[in-house]
Amino acid sequence: MAYTPVIGRSIRRQLEDREEEILSPHACLNKNSAGRMRVEEDDECDIRMPFARDRDRITHSKTFRRLKHKTQVFLAPAGDHYRTRLTHVLEVSQIARSIASALCLNGDLTEAIALGHDLGHTPFGHAGEATLNELHPSGFRHYIHSLRVVDFLENKGEGLNLTHEVRNGIVKHSKGRNDIFPVNNAELPATLEGQVVRVADIIAYVNHDMDDALRAGILKEDDLPQDIRAVVGARHSKRTGAMVRDLIVETLRAGDGRLHVSKKMLAAISDLRMFLYENVYRYYRVHNEFEKAQRVIRDLFNYFMENGLGRFEGNHWVSLGPEVWEDEKQACRLVCDFIAGMTDRYAMRIYDQIFLPKPWNAQV
Repeated sequence: MAYTPVIGRSIRRQLEDREEEILSPHACLNKNSAGRMRVEEDDECDIRMPFARDRDRITHSKTFRRLKHKTQVFLAPAGDHYRTRLTHVLEVSQIARSIASALCLNGDLTEAIALGHDLGHTPFGHAGEATLNELHPSGFRHYIHSLRVVDFLENKGEGLNLTHEVRNGIVKHSKGRNDIFPVNNAELPATLEGQVVRVADIIAYVNHDMDDALRAGILKEDDLPQDIRAVVGARHSKRTGAMVRDLIVETLRAGDGRLHVSKKMLAAISDLRMFLYENVYRYYRVHNEFEKAQRVIRDLFNYFMENGLGRFEGNHWVSLGPEVWEDEKQACRLVCDFIAGMTDRYAMRIYDQIFLPKPWNAQV
């Protein structure tokens, strides 16, 4: 029987009832959410459920929009078809939604986590992250900073006040070079939806980074080892589809509330990830730009620590002065927040204004 909303009854309540009827016992229902950091007067929206509101808050945020000018792998690429941090997030969201739909999980929760998982990324991708991690006494990790963005920095310092489940999925999404399926469950997000995003992130980047490397001429299709191609396929769409299908089929077959992939697919994904580290991320031209980007971030950090933050007035950068710092710890935190929020082009524009000589103009 087709679902038809009943006039006069809260649409949200009807959606909650439908969730309970349709979703898997392993799904996270909106009505079972642990809630938000702060209670809101209008939290009882009569149309949207909490996870849908989180998704909308993320997509309408300024930080989300800035992802379109942040590096994925190739810094400030001239071609229009290379991935940026924004297109990466969208691809993760699409893959995660496909998996969640097949597993009868909560689509809104999955999408909210996927769209918010990289909000804390720096300009120049992992080059910026690695540099801030060296410079800040307490270190810097983009997944922790993503949580700081949604909790404190967005919305003029008030944060987005997201639900516990979305916040947990954001801060637990990262794997680095660790195991795709860790032995320690404490490393995993609390919800199966968050775990789906964590794996979708890997599926997305190993495939689109391979695709971008082919487009850039760094790799040729024949460079991918035959044993990997035999499992995942020879084309971008085939590779992504094979990984998603394997995850769905193996997880449904197990039916234990955990994600599963076959041994051969897990080995293929792990080998592909290592192949990319060795042949793309460490490729000399990519690495050379990586080092240049680190120099930009390091010089900006040191300049701001000495001269304070600032702003553009017209085409000129004006420093606010170091007197705004209360102590060095606060200074490091504010400088990291400021730099991490920049796009690639904004960071380069400031760098150009501060460090590169300009032709003399007597009228300036």
